[in-house]
Amino acid sequence: MSDQTYIVLRTQKLMIPEAGGLGVLGAETFGGPPRAAMETLEIMTEPLSKGDRDELRRDPRTQAIAPTMPLSLIEPTKEDAPSAEALAAGVTWGVEAVGAHQSPFDGAGVKVAVLDTGIDPDHEAFDGVTLVRRNFTAEGDDDNHGHGTHCAGTIFGRDVDGLRIGVAPGITDAIIGKVLGTGGGSSAELVKAIQWAVNEGAHVVSMSLGIDFPGFVKFLEDQGLETEPATSIALEQYRANVNLFSRLADLLIALGDVQQSTIIVAATGNESDRPNYEIAVAPPAAGTGIIAVGALRQGNPAGLDVADFSNTQCNVSGPGVGVISARRGGGLIGMDGTSMATPHAAGVAALWAQKQMAGGGSVLGDVLTSQLLAHADRSSLVPTAAREDVGEGIVRAP
Repeated sequence: MSDQTYIVLRTQKLMIPEAGGLGVLGAETFGGPPRAAMETLEIMTEPLSKGDRDELRRDPRTQAIAPTMPLSLIEPTKEDAPSAEALAAGVTWGVEAVGAHQSPFDGAGVKVAVLDTGIDPDHEAFDGVTLVRRNFTAEGDDDNHGHGTHCAGTIFGRDVDGLRIGVAPGITDAIIGKVLGTGGGSSAELVKAIQWAVNEGAHVVSMSLGIDFPGFVKFLEDQGLETEPATSIALEQYRANVNLFSRLADLLIALGDVQQSTIIVAATGNESDRPNYEIAVAPPAAGTGIIAVGALRQGNPAGLDVADFSNTQCNVSGPGVGVISARRGGGLIGMDGTSMATPHAAGVAALWAQKQMAGGGSVLGDVLTSQLLAHADRSSLVPTAAREDVGEGIVRAP
């Protein structure tokens, strides 16, 4: 495995000339305003030998090292055509449940990045939105799946056929990274996409994807390893990636001292099957500092309840069953999944970011995270909802 690609996070104190560019040692860096000296974050992705890794681990500037692992889409558990009743409601139940329809804020001036399967740029839900796009896959630029289009619609989509689908429809600039193709993606490409989104000015990054642990075990087995060593190696690399995403999230907030800080919102995953069993949150959402989002459903007279498929150990929760949003190719479609809950949380974060910016203020990542968690509400949930399943409660708009 000496030629395996690794992701390396390093901090570096730089002397910045007044005109200001950052490129250091050929590594990509997070930018910031020109100043005499500042701490920046470098990200390198390259094959490393064991000796290279040992040397980097001894370097005090090194924050984390992790081998690249495969990423997969957190697939919706169900897709349905919207009912006539839902279409006639004027607002989706998710937008209403988080209180966005009554908020004085609409996300204007805030930039949200969606790192997913891409977007259908011609969908009417995105009329008037400037889309900054970058493709990190080997496929075409547009959304071949529909997942990214649906998630983007929930965050900032305009009304479609008289139905409000977007939590923050005042957003006029969105950052769209296509990180998942037909064959999935990799953690290395995801980290590059996060870096790109931050440099494009994202206040919030929304991700509905996860590390494919079983797929990586199979990959190692296909390389000739027995199941036991393959599983052991995969577990260690899984742990290293959790640590890397945790450190990355912390550093992005810390960068707020010298530039715009960014928070990451990610789906917990759909692998649970209540009441038979529950699965814990998967990376990258498992990383400390990343806001992990679980899914809620309607149908219980006592209140909103955790969706059967929603993984545990989330920080907050959002509407995740029967969520109507933009369909690739036009129109609307309903989907179920923690992938659908996550853009509700990202949209609400955008509303809180706009409130921070009111009067000329900056968006501070630690404050934004605190606002999202502190204002989450359990009053509309079933009294028996466990904190492990719903976190602090459903996200609520300011």
